[in-house]
Amino acid sequence: MSDFTTTRPLGSAGGFSLRMFDALLAWNDRRVTRNELHRLSDRELADIGLNRSEIDTVVERLR
Repeated sequence: MSDFTTTRPLGSAGGFSLRMFDALLAWNDRRVTRNELHRLSDRELADIGLNRSEIDTVVERLR
């Protein structure tokens, strides 16, 4: 049976990889959100207090 610790700090390569992975996940979340908001009708956007010109601004705040 082997034992390993999961709480040790990762080396610089591991930390870099995790930051890149987190950045990729955040980018994808913004992409999906932007696409979903663009699929809504103007009426549906108005119901949630947005207009079409505000979509990109709102999505970029998700960083």
